[in-house]
Amino acid sequence: MKIGIHQTKGFFSERWIDYCKVNKIPYKLVNCYRNDIIKQLSDCDALMWHFHHAGPKDFLFAKQLLYSVHASGKAVFPDSNTMWHFDDKVGQKYLLESIRAPLVPSYVFYNKKEALAWARQTDFPKVFKLRGGAGSQNVKLAKTKRDAIKLIKRAFGSGFSQYAAWSNLKERIRKFKKGQSSLFDVAKGIIRLGYTTEFSRISGKERGYVYFQDFIPYNDHDIRVIIIDEKAFAMKRMVRENDFRASGSGSFLYEKKHFSESTIQLSFDMSNKLKGQCIAFDFVYDKGVPKVVEISYGFVKEVYDPCTGYWDKNLSWHAGSFNPYGWMVDMVLKEIEHSNG
Repeated sequence: MKIGIHQTKGFFSERWIDYCKVNKIPYKLVNCYRNDIIKQLSDCDALMWHFHHAGPKDFLFAKQLLYSVHASGKAVFPDSNTMWHFDDKVGQKYLLESIRAPLVPSYVFYNKKEALAWARQTDFPKVFKLRGGAGSQNVKLAKTKRDAIKLIKRAFGSGFSQYAAWSNLKERIRKFKKGQSSLFDVAKGIIRLGYTTEFSRISGKERGYVYFQDFIPYNDHDIRVIIIDEKAFAMKRMVRENDFRASGSGSFLYEKKHFSESTIQLSFDMSNKLKGQCIAFDFVYDKGVPKVVEISYGFVKEVYDPCTGYWDKNLSWHAGSFNPYGWMVDMVLKEIEHSNG
């Protein structure tokens, strides 16, 4: 058995390679961007590629390549159940509604007239989101009907860039003041005021639809629970100061006491229905009841290194450090063994 791994600095692949080396698991470095990637995989039984939601190249073909490799009979990570909805909040709405997950009430419109009619009769505030973006990018609070109507008209008019330069610069400055980023990072944000990202240029404007969710008040944090191979670990993310957004805040808590077993069990239940290899569920609480905001398969690995333990599928707690990236490799190996009989 041999695993093909696309190596990207700072991504899961670094941990996959370390795990393979330590456990003497045969692997081969491949380059998914090359025209001959299928030929490169001819002597491999699997492909593992942690692609980036905002990678200008990944955006164009990563899901299609992984699906194609899987169709050939090889194991892949992430597989289709894990990745098709990645960085697509509108797709996640339909998926979570279809399994009757406790999704925060969500509204999508593909017609300007219908969207405006809804805005004139609904209550506020509402949370506006583009279908893509992580770390609370492309997320705004529509406090009033006037705010919502303005967003709707833009959504069906000039559209939205995938990269909001001013908002991004403000976030860089906020993190610099908290000691979470460098002055160089702020300088890059200033430069971006005049030069957008390659991903934003290639993907073009977001337009032709508008997406809102109910604003759930009285949450000073959200909870992220990640399920991999029937194991769960979690993180509590505090909201930014004078803001409502937690994702990307840089303020985290990890101790077991911060997480209810009911939320962990709910995450296991949804993961079983979705049949994904790796799914991160983001929760807020409505009068104590957990509500799903969105889901993902990718995350920044260093942020989760301080986790103090994990739960198994029986909700037994295993204290201490663990290696979720090794779990990913083990899942792929099990699929290869199953395919080979």
